[in-house]
Amino acid sequence: MHADTASRIQDRIQHGMGRAAVALGSWHDAFRPRTAFAPLDRRNLFLRLRAAFVPLDGSFAHPVAYGVAVWQGLFDAAYTRPGDYLKDADGAVWFIAAQQHLLPTLCVRASRRIALARPGAADVAGVNAYGGVVKTRTTAIASGIPAAMLESQAARLDASEIPAGVPSGLWTALLPALPGLALAGGELLTDDLGRTGTVVNAELSDLGWRLVVKQAVA
Repeated sequence: MHADTASRIQDRIQHGMGRAAVALGSWHDAFRPRTAFAPLDRRNLFLRLRAAFVPLDGSFAHPVAYGVAVWQGLFDAAYTRPGDYLKDADGAVWFIAAQQHLLPTLCVRASRRIALARPGAADVAGVNAYGGVVKTRTTAIASGIPAAMLESQAARLDASEIPAGVPSGLWTALLPALPGLALAGGELLTDDLGRTGTVVNAELSDLGWRLVVKQAVA
């Protein structure tokens, strides 16, 4: 496809999305994080726009069921980019996961606020009384991050647990690729419900971060 033709098609799509948002949507504040701390700080606010969000298939025929985090965003994407957050007057928050050429805008509904910390080195292993993570020695690497937290269907039962025991929870956390944020297994995650967990896998793709988190057992 010729570049000029593709550009005209993209302009029409954006114009159509903008018109749909005006007809269906409400006003949203758009935030562009500068760091991995407090992305929704007012200093990161750069735009107000009308936006609406619909199921990924674009259909209005059925309501959204449990466990759905990915939506299609209807708004003028000429001034936004992946990683931006959109917040409506009721407090609902989405982040833009992808604005792929000639395709609808992919957004993720953020259900929780999370913080991430990196554990420091333990005391001398094998000599001190405790060789695990010491909370007072963790370093905060992100906080106040709106993210999607989804319960995994594959909750794991450790071999050490008794048959009547309750397996520790396993979550999938979705968040954008925030400036300066690099994650790996072993990071500690806390959400706004007070739940804590350990990142067992951290995957960075064009859509942002996808973390597999195992809930910590008190």
